[in-house]
Amino acid sequence: MREVAEIPKGRGSSDFRLHGATYCARFGERLLPSQARAMQDIQACRTAYFGGHLKQCNHCGWKVYAYHSCGNRHCPKCHREQTERWLEKQRARLLPCPYYLLTFTLPAELRALAMANQKKIYGLLMRTAAAALQKLASDPRYLGAHLGCLAVLHTWTRAMLYHPHVHMLVTAGGLSDDGARWVKPKNPAFLVPVQALSVIFRAKVCAALKKAGLLKQVPPKVWKKDWVVHCQPAGSGQKVLDYLGRYVFRVAITNSRLESIDDGSVTFRYRDNRTQQIRRVTLPALEFIARFLQHVLPRGCAKVRYYGIWRSSRSKQLHQARVLLNAPPSHGALDPISNATLPQQPAPARPPAPYPHCRIGQLIQIGVLLPQRKVPP
Repeated sequence: MREVAEIPKGRGSSDFRLHGATYCARFGERLLPSQARAMQDIQACRTAYFGGHLKQCNHCGWKVYAYHSCGNRHCPKCHREQTERWLEKQRARLLPCPYYLLTFTLPAELRALAMANQKKIYGLLMRTAAAALQKLASDPRYLGAHLGCLAVLHTWTRAMLYHPHVHMLVTAGGLSDDGARWVKPKNPAFLVPVQALSVIFRAKVCAALKKAGLLKQVPPKVWKKDWVVHCQPAGSGQKVLDYLGRYVFRVAITNSRLESIDDGSVTFRYRDNRTQQIRRVTLPALEFIARFLQHVLPRGCAKVRYYGIWRSSRSKQLHQARVLLNAPPSHGALDPISNATLPQQPAPARPPAPYPHCRIGQLIQIGVLLPQRKVPP
C-alpha cells in the first residue's frame, strides 16, 4: 500500500522524505509550527525515531521490530484504535430517534481569511452554525425544543482542495424546555427550513466577524449572495458516524487512495460527488505536500464539538431524553441522581493472532527500543 510518508520510488524513497526537505527549503518561512511538526511526525512515524518494542515468535523464534506511531492527529497511519474508541463512544451516545445530517459551507470569498485566521474562523464557523440551527429549532413552528448536535470540522474536498465546512449530525427532535417531553419536528419532511437557516447562519457569521475585528477584510458582496446549507435525512445516524469517524483523527486523504509517485509526481484517486465516478489527480510532489499541509489544524484547534443536550454540561438533560425515549443508559455518562460517572463495560479481550511467518506461534515482547531522535533520511 502507498503511504503519504512512504510512496515508493526507486529503492525505498518517499514523498515526504524525498521532497520534504525541498519543500521546507522553498516554503519553510511560511509554514506554521503545526504544519512543520506534522511533516516531521509523519516522516518519522513507525521508525526508530519514536522507539518501539522488539518482539519474538514463541514458536519459530523470528524477531520483529515494532516501532511506535507518531500520534500526530493528522497522520494517515495512526489512530485506528483511537477512532474505534471514539466511534464506540458516539454510538453509545446516540438516542433511538431519526437523525439529520446538515452541512454548513463557508463561501469561497471567506476562504483566504479563514486560512490566515484558522483558529478564530474555524471556531466561529462551528459556533455560528450551531447557534443558527438552535435558533430555528427553538421556534415552536418547527420544533420548539433543544436538539442534540455533533459537529465535525472538515477543510477539504475529496481532491484535497481547501473548502472549510462543518458536518452536523442532529437529532430529529429535541427535549422540551421543561424537560417533560421529547418533541418531534412539526413537519415530517424536514427539520427546519434550510433557506431560512442559511440566512440566519450568514447573519451570525457577519456579527461574529465584526466582533472579532475581521469584518473589514470581507468583500461586501458576500453578504448579498446565498450561502450553502444542506440538510438530508441520516436514518439512525450510524452511517454518518462511520463517515465522520474516518477523518476525526486524520487529514483529507487515506493511504489507500494513493496510487503512485513517478518522476516527482503523486497520483491519487477520489470519487466525484456529482457523478459518483472515480477520478484521478496527478500533482507535482511539492503541490501535493502543499495541499496536504493546508488541512493541518493549528495547535489547540478543536475539530469536534458538541452542542445542545450533547454538551458535557447537559448530561442531566441527555439522561432525561433517554428516559423519555426508553433508551438504555449510556455507559460513561453522568448519573443525574448520584452525579457520579456510570461504569464503563470492559471490552472483551481478543486472543492474540497467530504470527504470519510460521502461522503457529505468537509474538511475545522481549525488549524495548529507545527513541532515536534523528529524522529518517
